[in-house]
Amino acid sequence: MTPPDDARETGTPEAATRDADRTVEAVVRPPVGSGRDGDAVFARPAGATGSFDPPEQARPASAPRPQPSPAQAAAFGRPAAVPGSFAGDRPAMPPRPVPPPPPEAVLRAFRAPAGQAGLQEPPGGRPGRRRTSAGPWWKPDAKSDPWRDPHAPAGLTGPAVFEEESEQEGPVVVDREGRRKLRLRDLSVRVAVLVALAVLLAGALGGGVGYLLTREASETPLLAPGTTLTETDEGITREPGSVSDIAETVIPAVVSIEVRIGDAGATGSGVVVDGADGYIVTNNHVISGADGVEGAEIRAVFSDGSGSSARIVGRDPASDIAVVKVEKPGLVTASLGDSDDVVVGDPVVAIGSPLGLAGTVTSGIVSALDRPVRLAGEGSDTNAVISAVQTDAPINPGNSGGALVDATGAVIGINTAIASLGGGSVGLGFAIPIDTARTVAEQLIATGSAVHATLGVNTRSVTDGTRDGALVLNVEPGSPAADAGIQEQDVVIGVDDQAVGSSEELAVAIDAHAPGDVVTIELVRGGSSTTVQATLAQA
Repeated sequence: MTPPDDARETGTPEAATRDADRTVEAVVRPPVGSGRDGDAVFARPAGATGSFDPPEQARPASAPRPQPSPAQAAAFGRPAAVPGSFAGDRPAMPPRPVPPPPPEAVLRAFRAPAGQAGLQEPPGGRPGRRRTSAGPWWKPDAKSDPWRDPHAPAGLTGPAVFEEESEQEGPVVVDREGRRKLRLRDLSVRVAVLVALAVLLAGALGGGVGYLLTREASETPLLAPGTTLTETDEGITREPGSVSDIAETVIPAVVSIEVRIGDAGATGSGVVVDGADGYIVTNNHVISGADGVEGAEIRAVFSDGSGSSARIVGRDPASDIAVVKVEKPGLVTASLGDSDDVVVGDPVVAIGSPLGLAGTVTSGIVSALDRPVRLAGEGSDTNAVISAVQTDAPINPGNSGGALVDATGAVIGINTAIASLGGGSVGLGFAIPIDTARTVAEQLIATGSAVHATLGVNTRSVTDGTRDGALVLNVEPGSPAADAGIQEQDVVIGVDDQAVGSSEELAVAIDAHAPGDVVTIELVRGGSSTTVQATLAQA
């Protein structure tokens, strides 16, 4: 490229002087609109030869720009195929988005009024370039109006002036405090008549209502001989399987058990399991206090109100089942079901004598199965762990030994315990499964005692946060556990294929077997799991 003519001689003293003169001339040229004072301020000082350099210091000539090395030219030079500053395939800048037009409501709200070109134009049209007395925007008081003349002086005015009520027009006036008042003298005759009629009508209605509410009705005779009350002809429908139908069937087979020992007494319930011979199943803790005590009396009271003395056939503290016998023929025998067929959610009915109230019926559902529950009745030798049927049917003290029946009226459990915080029902009751009660009752009726299997260990429930089990506290010498090699501090976690998570679950798992059965015990010893074989003995 060929440099401009005025730059070809750059670097020579003459060119430098000429450039300096040109620069000074451009600098000291006064700005547009400046006067003589501006020329004096920006003029070159006397004796100065350069632009602004002191006379004793001359500006050095510009050194020639060094040429780039081949390496720099290769690295930063323009490629041979590119004629311009940038490559031709450089992406184009995206078009600037066009804002959408404002909504019509905004345009209507902010557009200039009719006959006005813009919002800044004063009403009546834009004035001339100078405000004169003939201009449309000029007013006689413009000098004292800051909204019209920005150069008008500001001044304080007096307080706000309110019109007197007498000067205001219309029936509604505003006082000095800004409150609205109604001035009756300005109302028209028609309006005044309407207001008076409305007041009179409201008074008449109020007086009439008050009279009707406060007047005394004439008294009628107190007695009305021959009065007959109505009754419905439609009877209540009791479908088969309803609670009322179940209660009607089972109540005759449920009795109240009364135990009297001296001046003390207790009540419970029982279920007739053999009406021909008078055998009744109840809980051990209901009648255990009367066993072997001189003068103690056990009495069974039936649904028809009759009663009969009862004798203890046998009782089993390990299962909390007992059998008593009465000498009364023709008793209604309860139907015994199968507790293995029960599932959670089945409707059930509890029948017994809670709080001494014979023939009480409550209903609910089966809320859980195989619930390990430890029974230890006060004043009783009961020390049992049962695999209970849990129900939310209300069960209270006195229900013990009563029947828990299903929707067919078959007995599926013997009510025996409740979960309570203060001695009453809180919606959790427990019943001994009828399969267990039947087995124990048959043994008691046959021999007077029941047989149970034992492992020969004392345990308590433990957990390490991830696994639960039964910690062996001691092992009875010569017991099945001792013969199997079970040691103290072992943690039993399973019996056969059944997991064990507590001492109650271990007791239930062992009691489910008969003496002589061989079981596989899984236990944890020293942090590792192992299994042993044990042959159960008779308790």
